[in-house]
Amino acid sequence: MSFPKRVYTEKEVRQAKALIDKGYKHRLKITGTTDFRERVKQALAFLKTAGYYDFFRTYIARIMEIDGLTQLRQSEAALWLNKYAVKNTVDAASLFVQKASFMKEYLEGTLYYGGQAEKRSGEKRMKFLEELKLKSKEKSVAKECERLIQMWKESSLVY
Repeated sequence: MSFPKRVYTEKEVRQAKALIDKGYKHRLKITGTTDFRERVKQALAFLKTAGYYDFFRTYIARIMEIDGLTQLRQSEAALWLNKYAVKNTVDAASLFVQKASFMKEYLEGTLYYGGQAEKRSGEKRMKFLEELKLKSKEKSVAKECERLIQMWKESSLVY
């Protein structure tokens, strides 16, 4: 059984979930300008450092550069990102974790949007940043993680 080309109907969602439950991992496809692809690769390297790369590959199949709003395309298991979404590669890596978390909830049939879902995904994003801060050997990365964690903590007071 191969991963469905789209993950939209109930049958396609069940098929995708069954494969993931058996350990399926996507072979990531990245499309966009050279600068975009390089920044995405750096963000993916941060996922590897923090131990989140396999989690990400479980739920996301493609990353595409677009000239528009950044979004998770659940039906395609894809991230559509503009160049600004990957400008800060540490923040981009945390965004990748957040979007993969949304995709996981989508496949599990959990409400993956709205206030509570945003709160859960924000917590996963902060947890990732904490892990990256601890595991990275680059002081500049740890410092950026700390800055982003503080920003997320301040914004999470809304929930």
